[in-house]
Amino acid sequence: MKVLFIGGTGIISSACVLEAQAQGHDVWLLNRGRSRNTTSVASDQTLVADAADEQAVRQALGSHHFDVVVQFVAYLPAQVEQDIRVFADVGQYVFISSASAYEKPPTHWMITESTPLVNPFWQYSRDKIACEELLVDAFEQKGFPATIIRPSLTYGLTQIPVVIGSWARPFTILDRMRRGKKIIVPGDGTSIWTLTHNSDLAKGLVPLFGLPGAIGEDFHITSDEALSWNQIYQLVGSAAGVEPDILHIPSDGLVAADPEELGNLWGDKAYSSVFDNSKLRSLVPDFHTHVHFEEGIARTVEWFDAHPDRQEIDEAANENWDRVAAVYVEALRLAAQ
Repeated sequence: MKVLFIGGTGIISSACVLEAQAQGHDVWLLNRGRSRNTTSVASDQTLVADAADEQAVRQALGSHHFDVVVQFVAYLPAQVEQDIRVFADVGQYVFISSASAYEKPPTHWMITESTPLVNPFWQYSRDKIACEELLVDAFEQKGFPATIIRPSLTYGLTQIPVVIGSWARPFTILDRMRRGKKIIVPGDGTSIWTLTHNSDLAKGLVPLFGLPGAIGEDFHITSDEALSWNQIYQLVGSAAGVEPDILHIPSDGLVAADPEELGNLWGDKAYSSVFDNSKLRSLVPDFHTHVHFEEGIARTVEWFDAHPDRQEIDEAANENWDRVAAVYVEALRLAAQ
């Protein structure tokens, strides 16, 4: 099949590109051509345009027709409305949403696709929900062939998936651990979380291409491994060759210190998140994950250590964490008197 990835160079999409190529699909990209990440797609199969600019997208597409379009970089309803217009004749439109769209706080520890979509804490998630609603309506009213995918926290070589870290400069947490600085973990660190390696997510996503049973349906694709945040940080430290100096701080204290953490914590990672992949396996019965976090994070740390140009430090985040840690350490000292 001829498959267009809108994006194609990010953590999730790059792995899906490789898997689609391995499965024999004719893979194309559409992006701005600015990523410093390498891609396995030939330059003559990369269409250059800002995906949010409808005229530029139509011009870049020209007369191309795609069996499958996978949208990785739409975050707002207006972007999805544009895609419904531009790709009205596509065979399948796959929208990458987010598992953070599931209700927060959860009413049940096991999350399925029937778990309600409501997140009062994070605008990002509410926007994804609104995008999904548009696609559901387009499918029901016009037969638009949408498939919705909800990844949970997915990582690969270029990202270190922790709850309090720097997404833009992920090496910061490794540097901090190796310098013996306080490593902040929300709550008591016992919340259970699901981390998925990007190569595993790709093995669940690509087999859905062209499947009639996937049209008009939603799926999450996650690892079957569930770890506490304490275990996750310990495994990151082990991969980095150190014992992390963990400091547990209540989530409300972290949000008070940095209101931007509201979505990240109360809107997502403060709650246990375990996913039932049964719906995916009903269509892709051979799906199972291969990369345990201990192995995956070891690969990631090795990659960062081998790439000094990616060892960027988020100094503003470090300063904030030092300030919060100092306040809480002092509070513990006073409480112990």
